[in-house]
Amino acid sequence: MPPANGGAAAGPSSGSGRDGPPAATAAVKRNRPRYHAFTQQQLPACKPILSPNMVIPILVFVGLLFIPIGLACYAASNKVFEVVYRYDTKCVPKNMLHNKVGYIQNASINKTCTINLKIPNAMKRPIFVYYQLDRFYQNHRRYATSFNIAQLSDPKEEANADIKDCKPEAYAGKGIPVVPCGLVAWSLFNDTYSLARRPRRAGGIGGVEALRVIKSGISWRSERERLFGKHVYPKNFQNGSLVGGGRLDPRKPLSEQEELMVWMRTAAMPRFRKLYGRVEADLDAGETVAVEVRNSYNTYSFDGGKAVVLSTAGPLGGRKAFLGRAYLVTGMACLVLALLLTLVCLFFPIGASPAAVAIESSIHGSCRRA
Repeated sequence: MPPANGGAAAGPSSGSGRDGPPAATAAVKRNRPRYHAFTQQQLPACKPILSPNMVIPILVFVGLLFIPIGLACYAASNKVFEVVYRYDTKCVPKNMLHNKVGYIQNASINKTCTINLKIPNAMKRPIFVYYQLDRFYQNHRRYATSFNIAQLSDPKEEANADIKDCKPEAYAGKGIPVVPCGLVAWSLFNDTYSLARRPRRAGGIGGVEALRVIKSGISWRSERERLFGKHVYPKNFQNGSLVGGGRLDPRKPLSEQEELMVWMRTAAMPRFRKLYGRVEADLDAGETVAVEVRNSYNTYSFDGGKAVVLSTAGPLGGRKAFLGRAYLVTGMACLVLALLLTLVCLFFPIGASPAAVAIESSIHGSCRRA
């Protein structure tokens, strides 16, 4: 005989058993994200089958396209003529070659020297004058971050800007901030060049004609109008006990000091060129350009080099053959690879079984939808 309360005890348990699973199922359904073909990665997709009949024409097309582009770039680079002359040792007196650092740090020694540049090819205006430095690591993290953008553009930020990154060239005496602060501005290049031409005459060398070096317009317009403020003037610059490089005119705002703008555009490589100015005159082949150099910048402490460069410009800029060579190598590699694939397909053809023929005919030149 069943217990008297058995039915009552069984009733709630059976009811909870029936009601429990639907409630749990509802909770799971509420937590499950709504179905969508995108989230489930079930959207139709195109998967091209790269057969030899498709790959070989593409490689041939890329090769035939890149090779003419490379030849054009290479020809444009060869039309740019430049003259490079390294003068860091040439301008040191012979009796000071054993102590170059002492020579450059001695203010009583005359540091002016004259070098003659032979022009091998005719150079059309404008002729750009560059200075080139070797073994100068402007990409060093501590050096490249040693400036303050806010201080360069806004006169209100001269005293309020956080210039701790500019140390040790952040403050002058009594905590007065230096404008512009930092190691980049402090190491401003300060060699100067004066150019004169000696035309080639039938009877020998003719008279000397001065060439004016134009230093305006050598910076970027964004630097003149945005980065360097029109109302920010140099203050306490190079007033410390250790002078790094060139000085700035305190009467001119930073937006007019284009030599500083060019220098503060830090280079990525230890050998770099920066624009010094331009000459609006044509030079004939065989002429001699006399460059009077004031050798003031100290590269001898780190065994660096200095050079002056005269160069024309082409559609792609200066004389750089890398772009043309890159296109030529890529184009020739594509043609060689296309030839190899063609030979492989000729000597090792795909099996011609009925199944293989049926599969190839169904997928060749088409896309498989997933």
